[in-house]
Amino acid sequence: MSKEKLLIIEDEPSVAKQLKWSLNELYDITIAPDAHRARQLLASGVFPVATLDLGLPPDPDIPGEGLKLLAEISSVAPHTKTIVITGNAEQENAVKAVSLGAVDFCAKPIDLQVLKIILTRTFRMYDLEEANRRLQQQAEQSGSLCRMLGVSPAMQKLFTLIRKVSCNDYPVLVSGESGTGKEMVAHAIHELSSRSSKPFVIINCGAIPENLLESELFGHEKGAFTGAAARKIGKFELADGGTLFLDEIGELPLALQVKILRCLQEGTIERIGGNKTLSLDVRIIAATNIDLHEAIGKGTFREDLYFRLNVVPVQLPPLRERPEDIIMLAQHFLQTEAKALKAGHVSFSPGAIAALSAHSWPGNVRELQNRIRRALAVISGQLIMPDNLGLEEEKKDKINQRLLTLQEARDQAEQRCVQQALALTGNNISQAAKLLATSRPTLHDLIKKHRIDI
Repeated sequence: MSKEKLLIIEDEPSVAKQLKWSLNELYDITIAPDAHRARQLLASGVFPVATLDLGLPPDPDIPGEGLKLLAEISSVAPHTKTIVITGNAEQENAVKAVSLGAVDFCAKPIDLQVLKIILTRTFRMYDLEEANRRLQQQAEQSGSLCRMLGVSPAMQKLFTLIRKVSCNDYPVLVSGESGTGKEMVAHAIHELSSRSSKPFVIINCGAIPENLLESELFGHEKGAFTGAAARKIGKFELADGGTLFLDEIGELPLALQVKILRCLQEGTIERIGGNKTLSLDVRIIAATNIDLHEAIGKGTFREDLYFRLNVVPVQLPPLRERPEDIIMLAQHFLQTEAKALKAGHVSFSPGAIAALSAHSWPGNVRELQNRIRRALAVISGQLIMPDNLGLEEEKKDKINQRLLTLQEARDQAEQRCVQQALALTGNNISQAAKLLATSRPTLHDLIKKHRIDI
């Protein structure tokens, strides 16, 4: 097996020689004696990790040239992880280096055992992010699910169901918590269907006043009521031949529920104030974040309409039930938002990744995207920390909650790591074991211990 490539940026020949001799058995090492040569090598894109001595020519006694090079690495080699080598008394430089994108630092005189541990951790971080990038690229290139991302078993089942549902015209009822992506599911069903070239029309049943909602849905004729100065075409009519997405269907008033039921049964509508029946060909996709069974029991939702809409139920999993997708989605949102802001290469600190994985995500994917936007709005430098995401405060708020036992914490972390590694490698045991730095038999034992389906 070929060794992983490591770039050592060091101007002192004796130090460079010592590092190469000590690490040569583990890594394929290349030495760069100055910033100019380092830029050339980094631009090749073949080095997952680089170590950088901040003291470089022409002024090796001060960190200026090294810090300048570090600031450029994000554009020259955006995926390369940089470990800074700095003196014991230079903590200020180490902190500044981390703010410029360094993932870690090692103090002089170099303790080789410490450096080896840092290198192992950094290469593993690179491997995980590279696997994330490959998955994201595959998802974006396929485009088959309309920008919906997910490698978890729950999302793979959802994608399979969406593909099947798109092949027919039956009504679909999409259920799920707020922020799980119900509108994206409706878009995906429409775009994968034979109706994709026809209109996709959205109406939020909970956002329009009741006295205007009927006109929005069915339209009206000129003079139908005070203020009706011209004919209005309703959403049903606009969606003819295509798909109508009724969001927040549980907020629909009972009187309009009756009219929608008649439309579903007969395939016809009448504009308000009109005397002409219009035949329409519209596929209905409805969505709700409330329990419609409970609404039926309270008498606020018609049972017959529920059964008409719920021909094909699609239940969206909350983000907390698909932990394998959290970091992948976070990386996707970070790259997308940073690109839109022209913010350069921004990355998550190890602490931020841990905080993202540990958060319960009550607001689901929408909350995740908003926290990334918040971080980009307040960040100083190119490295996102937990407090930039607003997750450090949350950690403090939870300090009085019951602490997990050490065994419970180990088991949770172990299960999450195994699930993420399996998801990132497409359930390839050998590759997942490599990512986790363990053996295949041990990984099989962990899968069995935590009852993980693969």
